[in-house]
Amino acid sequence: MNDVKQLMRRIEKQAQRMKQAEHDQPTMLSQTVFTGVLGLMLVLPIIGGAYAGHWLDSLAAEYSVRWTIGMILLGVIIGAFNVYFFIKERQ
Repeated sequence: MNDVKQLMRRIEKQAQRMKQAEHDQPTMLSQTVFTGVLGLMLVLPIIGGAYAGHWLDSLAAEYSVRWTIGMILLGVIIGAFNVYFFIKERQ
């Protein structure tokens, strides 16, 4: 009799786990939004760096792209950290 009760508890617990896993399964829309957010978190610092670098280069007397390239690289680094920490936080 005790074995039957234990078996029933295990079955109920497993059924609850299966229902919870089915409920927590990500949808296509949520995965698409997640991917879009990651893309924006990577691209926006790069674009901001490009604009800021171009503005700084325009202040120089002669033609230069040093600030633009440097700020784009800084944007890549910041964007990569953004994505890394966002994914790490979600797990």
